[in-house]
Amino acid sequence: MTKKYTIAMLEGDGIGPEIMREAVKVLNVIQTRSGVKFDLKYAPFGGKAYFDTGLAFPDETKKVCDEADAILKGPIGLSHTESEKIPVEQRPERGALLPLRRRYNTYANFRPVYLPAELAHFSPLKPHVVEGGIDFMMIRELVGGLYFGAKERGVTPEGLRYVKETLEYDEAQIRRILVVAFDVARKRKKVLHNVHKSNVLMSSVLWNEIVEEVAADYPDVAVKHMIVDAAATALCLNPRQFDVMVMENMFGDILSDLGGGLLGSLGLMPSACIGAGKSYYEPSHGSAPDIAGKGIANPYSMIGSVAMMLEMSFGLEAESRAVWDAMRRVFGHGFTTADLRAPGDNQRVISTSEFGDHVTAALTA
Repeated sequence: MTKKYTIAMLEGDGIGPEIMREAVKVLNVIQTRSGVKFDLKYAPFGGKAYFDTGLAFPDETKKVCDEADAILKGPIGLSHTESEKIPVEQRPERGALLPLRRRYNTYANFRPVYLPAELAHFSPLKPHVVEGGIDFMMIRELVGGLYFGAKERGVTPEGLRYVKETLEYDEAQIRRILVVAFDVARKRKKVLHNVHKSNVLMSSVLWNEIVEEVAADYPDVAVKHMIVDAAATALCLNPRQFDVMVMENMFGDILSDLGGGLLGSLGLMPSACIGAGKSYYEPSHGSAPDIAGKGIANPYSMIGSVAMMLEMSFGLEAESRAVWDAMRRVFGHGFTTADLRAPGDNQRVISTSEFGDHVTAALTA
């Protein structure tokens, strides 16, 4: 009997629909290769959804997501001018993305910083720093901390405008993301870097206490503690020292973008947002409205998000590896995308759709 999976397809804004089309090409090939069936259910989400329906995360989209086995999401966000036309609470990040995370409690964010040796020339770091390639996993707590804490804005008795935002965690929230990170570290090189700011933040003091408690259950995993600002420096100077990194929400937001910089582009960084009952997968980059419709967007991170979904939601590990290998072969054959081309580079620049076609050709071969 053919196994069937329903995927909620949230194309998003800007370049989202373009790169999603390339992801669909890959899903179609996987169907042929593996015999599974993907039922793709499209639904509006983000800035365009607001202009079409009055809501950034419409009820019809919630229903599609509720009924799906997994969610594949494109980037969201509009230009500053267009964003200003939307009420603050309905702008894509506040009105769609954070509610999506909250609805499905997708507390564990996985962002692979992966640049094989044959792609190392894309990195802006010196060749000797990335010699042999980069391969580590950033694991970020995604539904707590400053982004989800209480927020207040007002005017003081003295007439000064003020804002107050709360960074809040309890030990259960911290423990569950640490268990995820330790489990991943145990399956890889058994080294876990714990990123924190305990010299200043009480939240990090509690975080580190829980790290020590959880570490007792993983005696085979070596824990290395690193202050977040030192970690930012270390990522630039010696990224190969890392294998698995774990951190709270805001630290992860910032450092994972730095990880994209190490690779040469956020276009090379897919991500998985995992919850207990449902997960969604998305590129780490933005919607790039300035290049939308030009056919030059790099679909690597969208297709990589498909690869992560195949493995993490559907258990199709061999098919996931095949997708990663196919993308490596495209670059290995001398092709590149516009965002990755360096001055003097003799590689052939291909379009968004051509990249997808080359990946599917490599898969079918």
